[in-house]
Amino acid sequence: MKVAGFTFVRNAVKFDYPVVESIRSILPLCNEVVVAVGKSEDQTRSLVESIGNPKIRILDTIWDDSLREGGKVLAVETDKAFRAIAADADWAFYIQADEVLHEKYLDPVRDAMNKYLNIKEVEGLLFDYLHFYGSYDFIGDSRKWYRHEVRIIRNNREITSYLDAQGFRKNGKKLYVANSGGAIYHYGWVKPPAYQQAKQLNFHRYWHSDRWMDREIPREPEFDYSGIDSLARFRGDHPKVMLGRIAAKNWTFDYDPSRKQHTLKNLLLENIEAMTGWRPGEYKNYRLLKQLQA
Repeated sequence: MKVAGFTFVRNAVKFDYPVVESIRSILPLCNEVVVAVGKSEDQTRSLVESIGNPKIRILDTIWDDSLREGGKVLAVETDKAFRAIAADADWAFYIQADEVLHEKYLDPVRDAMNKYLNIKEVEGLLFDYLHFYGSYDFIGDSRKWYRHEVRIIRNNREITSYLDAQGFRKNGKKLYVANSGGAIYHYGWVKPPAYQQAKQLNFHRYWHSDRWMDREIPREPEFDYSGIDSLARFRGDHPKVMLGRIAAKNWTFDYDPSRKQHTLKNLLLENIEAMTGWRPGEYKNYRLLKQLQA
């Protein structure tokens, strides 16, 4: 079984993306990792090179900043990296620059790839998600956070990145997937408030017009983390590759998990989910092959 990793990144230093940790987290599973490094305003390319692993292959790219509608440029860059992986790879492991795979999931994910290698109905593998917010001590626990997404796909060129690169489609249709046995730790909402604000201003450029941004995005020096609706305290352990970054944290964020800011509708829906495990109206960018989950 041959596995290729792929990702894309631009201005990782400027916006404090944990891309080194992200790439390092999947290296043990991969024969190679293709990193599409967009032309940056900082030392992103040198940062990726500093990992110093011969499995890593850098693909230099130039982003088309005119593709602002719906985050399309992110999907375009994802597809560039995917198309550059080795033709003989069986599986392709996609990881975004603010996502990390915990080392405790390496064996389960490897086992899943082996288990479904010759079951061609399985077009991808599904991961659970933990979304950290404000600091490394809290995770989002409301309906606004997606619970699952596809991060391993077949090396099939009919599969392409979908919309803003959150997931994938095959010839425009949702992938048939099985569970990977793993979870992705998403750190996109954990960084110093000044970096988070700069990231938000840049991030929205790929979805909205300048006029919309002038109207909707506060021009403040730091991001205000206090507007979140609901968080839970994280009781687990972080991936080892993240421990240095966590130790260097230099800002303060505290939150009272008992303080919830739910609308009546969302409170009702979350009570249903708590009692049944079913999330009414949940968006699923995949089709889970339940008969394979025994």
